[in-house]
Amino acid sequence: MFSFRYIDYTKVKAQLANAITLVNLSFGVIAIILISRDLSHMSLVFIFLAALFDRFDGMTARHFHTESAFGKELDSLSDIISFGIAPAVLIYHSALSEMLWVGIAATIIYIACGAVRLARYNVEEFDGIFRGVPITAAGVILTALYFAIPYVGAPYLVIAMLILSWAMVSNFKISKV
Repeated sequence: MFSFRYIDYTKVKAQLANAITLVNLSFGVIAIILISRDLSHMSLVFIFLAALFDRFDGMTARHFHTESAFGKELDSLSDIISFGIAPAVLIYHSALSEMLWVGIAATIIYIACGAVRLARYNVEEFDGIFRGVPITAAGVILTALYFAIPYVGAPYLVIAMLILSWAMVSNFKISKV
């Protein structure tokens, strides 16, 4: 029989931040599945929820003093799904698919720049200042542009994706909020 007496709560605390990160990842995957099922409007909720959980995983790790290289890598892998692939596929599927190769190229460039941004972050020592726009911010902005689709043409969304791509890999500094 299972008893709570035998749970080692220090191990639970140690993995809590990673569990929150996996929720972020799950929400990103759900968003992608919803997009593939032509439920793009519902995917918005899951991308925004992923952003909320992404905010809390790092806070939890710092609070319980359980920061680790493993957690940092897991967070980056989750972020590329939730804020790289999901928002890019959302915009491609909703507005850029008729531009075929231009839409595909903008989508790939955005995802690739997000991956470069995350890789650069993982190999540098973080001093409280980000170099380039974090992928979470870029992904939330790109997701919010979904609401502009009825009002702007696809070329403007391509330009927005390319600007966000550049902003992620740029060298300008942004203080952590």
